[in-house]
Amino acid sequence: MNLPNTLTILRIFFVPLLVAALVQEKHAGLAGISNEWLALAIFLVAAGTDLVDGYLARRWKQVTTIGTLLDPIADKLLISAALISLVQIRVLPGWMAILIIGREFAVSGLRAIAASEGYIIRASDLGKTKMFSQVVAIACMMMSIRYAPLRLPGMVLMWAVVFFALLSAVSYFRKFWRKVDGRIKKRRRNELLTLERKRQRQALRQKGALGGGAAGLGSGETILKPPGVS
Repeated sequence: MNLPNTLTILRIFFVPLLVAALVQEKHAGLAGISNEWLALAIFLVAAGTDLVDGYLARRWKQVTTIGTLLDPIADKLLISAALISLVQIRVLPGWMAILIIGREFAVSGLRAIAASEGYIIRASDLGKTKMFSQVVAIACMMMSIRYAPLRLPGMVLMWAVVFFALLSAVSYFRKFWRKVDGRIKKRRRNELLTLERKRQRQALRQKGALGGGAAGLGSGETILKPPGVS
């Protein structure tokens, strides 16, 4: 396993630590750091691995299929865990979290279908912008737990996240319909043509078998002649 994939897996292991730091009511006993600051540090470090692993994979030419598929999963787990935790502590409206997470599930479904067809939908520039806006907005919402004046800027940023999430989802759906859907339709059309040819060949064989049986019956008949005719 190369270093970029290791960083991606490490980002997944940060998820339960982030949730524990955010939803735990008691202060963490780590050098007097409060839960909010600890959660913010974990979140930013985990989000930083997303930038580092992609950069290293491209620079060292270690882009793998596993890494391409696992990286968006790790991103979605991190963002979803942060959003759900913020809803749990009543900092973020639930409908926003549902909308953003629902978009992530929809895009993940598209990626899974595309992967089954041998086509990998890579992250677009719009998707990367969406990820960056999510990190900034969630970080601002975490800091607003201690600093209430940051609540309004955080909500404005969350609205921007919703906008970019929907816009990037439309971009992914366009890629899906243009590439994968056309390929699936072409494959199914070829399968139907193959089945039709098989059916026609089978019908011809049956017709030939019936014709051969009738010819055999005719050749085996005895011609009865009238008496006295030699």
